[in-house]
Amino acid sequence: MSGIALKPSQRVSVVDVINPQSANAVQTSGWIDATKFHNFMAVLMVGAIGAAATVDAKLEQATSNAGAGAKDVTSRAITQLTKAGVDDNKQVLINLKQEDLDFNNGFKFFRLSMTPAVAASLIAGAVLGFDARYDFATDNDAATVDEVVG
Repeated sequence: MSGIALKPSQRVSVVDVINPQSANAVQTSGWIDATKFHNFMAVLMVGAIGAAATVDAKLEQATSNAGAGAKDVTSRAITQLTKAGVDDNKQVLINLKQEDLDFNNGFKFFRLSMTPAVAASLIAGAVLGFDARYDFATDNDAATVDEVVG
């Protein structure tokens, strides 16, 4: 079936999230199995950044869904968002393909990590899976996806 004949929700899945919150310490998604989709995109959102605060984010990879051997994914960290840089109410996207992971050494799991520091900041993140290897993307939605309409 052609991609344009599918509903957007059949082509893209919400595979994990960092729920919206005010935080001043590292927050992470769960470990995501990179073998279920060809491509992924992390969508990071910040609201009000605390006074003098910073927000960093990156993708990490591991050899198990428990985080064994965790290490950063090369070149998948954002430029730091800051209160001084007037980065309130901004979004950042991080693209990821399977080949960006160290598959040869068994790294087939990854997660999103967001680190607000200095003062509490409003943050949220979602990891989307594109181009499911099997079936519809919605078959791999996170358990927190409550409803798909239409």
